[in-house]
Amino acid sequence: MKITLLINKEEKTFDIKPDEKLLDTLRDNNYKSVKFGCGEGTCGTCTVLIDGKPTLSCITFTAHAAGKKITTLEGIGTIEKLHVLQKSFLKEGAVQCGYCTPGMILSAKALLDKNPSPTEEEIKKALDGNKCRCTGYGSIIKAIKNVAE
Repeated sequence: MKITLLINKEEKTFDIKPDEKLLDTLRDNNYKSVKFGCGEGTCGTCTVLIDGKPTLSCITFTAHAAGKKITTLEGIGTIEKLHVLQKSFLKEGAVQCGYCTPGMILSAKALLDKNPSPTEEEIKKALDGNKCRCTGYGSIIKAIKNVAE
């Protein structure tokens, strides 16, 4: 079935299976920041923003994203021009293996877009669905706090 999606402000048409997950559609079309983690919606590695809300792409049908604004990490910054969150994550050493980083940054972006001055508790709550096995979260929380107004 043909579907048109708005990904990172670009309209694209794909031929998908009715039961295809958004994670697979994105990865198959070179959105490599979207990672496969658990496939069950419990780790946050596959997080993208749909209409500004963190969404687990491994459990979201591609067809359900039609007509909505999808944002991946590729849509907020580039190697030449990093997003302020990306810069802060690098500065604070909040990136170790990097596997969880895209989902963490997108969840943080959604929080800061909604609440530019979150408390540490609000940051922790916003990251609750994103698991990291490397950093211990301290540097991630600090990186987000640095960006908060």
